[in-house]
Amino acid sequence: MSDKPVYLTREGRAKLEAELEELTTSERKVVAERIAAAKELGDISESGEYEDAKKSQSLLEGRIRDIKSILSRAQIIDDGQNGYSEVCVGASVTVKLDDSEEEETWTIVGSAEANPRQGKVSNESPIGSALIGKRARQKVVVQTPSGVMNLTVVKIS
Repeated sequence: MSDKPVYLTREGRAKLEAELEELTTSERKVVAERIAAAKELGDISESGEYEDAKKSQSLLEGRIRDIKSILSRAQIIDDGQNGYSEVCVGASVTVKLDDSEEEETWTIVGSAEANPRQGKVSNESPIGSALIGKRARQKVVVQTPSGVMNLTVVKIS
């Protein structure tokens, strides 16, 4: 496992803690019951239900390990109540796409919380990393998998 810090908002940390609680209490119990029921059916060496239940157990335990690792390396992002002078993790940044008049607002978050459809961009993504350290009215050129984007930082909050 990496020792690299994971940036989380307070809300993101709470969601991960709730998921961990759910997985370690309810979900573990459900999977254990499925395994026990499959064993009761007889020969487990050829039981598809037993194999499926064990695979679910493996995935569940892997997710629990991942969440514990994330939480152990979590650094809570400043809530920005005093405002931001430049783009950093936790800031919301409004940008204008240079090839249109359209503006978009993204919140820069750690990779564990990234969700582009919700406007949450990872600080490790091409867009997030290009915006880090930029100030209002600065132009930014971003190399993305779909090509070059030219942006202008409109506002940081």
